[in-house]
Amino acid sequence: MSSVPKYFIVEADAMPEIFRKVAQAKSLLETGAESTINGAARAAGISRSAYYKYKDAVRPFQDMLHGRIVTFQILLKDEPGALSGVLNVFSGCGSNILTINQSIPSSGCAVVTASAETSALDLTLDRLLDDVRAFPSVLKCEILAG
Repeated sequence: MSSVPKYFIVEADAMPEIFRKVAQAKSLLETGAESTINGAARAAGISRSAYYKYKDAVRPFQDMLHGRIVTFQILLKDEPGALSGVLNVFSGCGSNILTINQSIPSSGCAVVTASAETSALDLTLDRLLDDVRAFPSVLKCEILAG
């Protein structure tokens, strides 16, 4: 039995117009162009009730991955300098590691969960993932949350 995914990435042109307008209203509030929800909703051409209905469910993809905290799960070989090298990859691109949790190595591997502030990245998040995955001690790297 297959379950329906909880989240989808949908091209803006394929979304109902109300979602784009809610995102526009949120942007107006975040940038300070509008100081009230009523003003932002009116400027975006939607009702306040539509704004409140969808405000927590709609956000641009870039907001989810850039300028926020992203949590990575990394599977490392159990060898000297592996964690240090991966942390150097993160710091070299301008991300700031906030938390690190490493499991005790088992079967020659250790799972590392690291949360990083990504607002100052010098490259895209995809490129950071590629760089971490290219490090010789990394067996796997993926985004858990963010």
